[in-house]
Amino acid sequence: MDILPYLKGKKAAIDRMLEQVLPEESAFPPRLHQAMRYALLAGGKRLRPILAIAAAEAAGGDGNAVLREACALELIHTYSLIHDDLPAMDNDDFRRGLPTTHTVFGEAVAILAGDALLTEAFAILSSSAASRSSKQHIIEVIKLVAEAAGSRGLIGGQVVDLESEGKAIDKNLLDYIHTRKTGCLITASVLLGALLAGSTSEQIACLRDYGAAIGLAFQITDDILDVTESTQTLGKTAGSDQKKNKATYPALHGIEEARNKQQALYADALNSLQTFDEKGDPLRCIARYIIERNA
Repeated sequence: MDILPYLKGKKAAIDRMLEQVLPEESAFPPRLHQAMRYALLAGGKRLRPILAIAAAEAAGGDGNAVLREACALELIHTYSLIHDDLPAMDNDDFRRGLPTTHTVFGEAVAILAGDALLTEAFAILSSSAASRSSKQHIIEVIKLVAEAAGSRGLIGGQVVDLESEGKAIDKNLLDYIHTRKTGCLITASVLLGALLAGSTSEQIACLRDYGAAIGLAFQITDDILDVTESTQTLGKTAGSDQKKNKATYPALHGIEEARNKQQALYADALNSLQTFDEKGDPLRCIARYIIERNA
């Protein structure tokens, strides 16, 4: 299948829902809500909520039925980007082709906007319990996403990433950084859709493997693009990893080996989907998209 129309259609639906779940800019305090909307609605691939929808469909569910919960993932992802761009962390000036949130609204409001997006994500997830017959699935999803975003997931990976700048690290620590700071939330996105669609335990296990493979592949692709693409193409500052002496696959293994690892992870992702019929084709195509994208 041609994955681009699928991605475009799902992104449009997600963008409409994101408009609905956030407070209006005029809601008090307005500057906070302006900053939240600025960061969240600035664009982006919306890959994490799309993965949740595609996983629900692969398991035989209705992707539209998980749309609202899937959008919570984008709030968490955007919060992490706001904080990642701060001067105390990566000190970046551009994100999604626009000035970063802290350069527009100031550091204090940017921090609080990120905090608010993270908190709002869990309000969205918990509020969906009232409309679902299985409350247990929502409880499982909240636990899953919280762990993926916390000290054993995204935040833990970010901390080790910062601590590793300018240091020689081995492959195991690099994999720890990448699987936590990027991979955990991507895997959780896939599993969110699967759980809410009532997937079997076998399907959950296969989709967990799929998420782990594409999560690592996504970050390796980011590492490569930081070296090979321009700031204009990426929508964020190119070459920043090298300037900060960050631990990356190209830095540790070289570009060629990094590309080889991409291909191996793509093969792992496809292998994990063998039990799924054509309903799993969007997931298969997204795995290819992840390693072939240029931004």
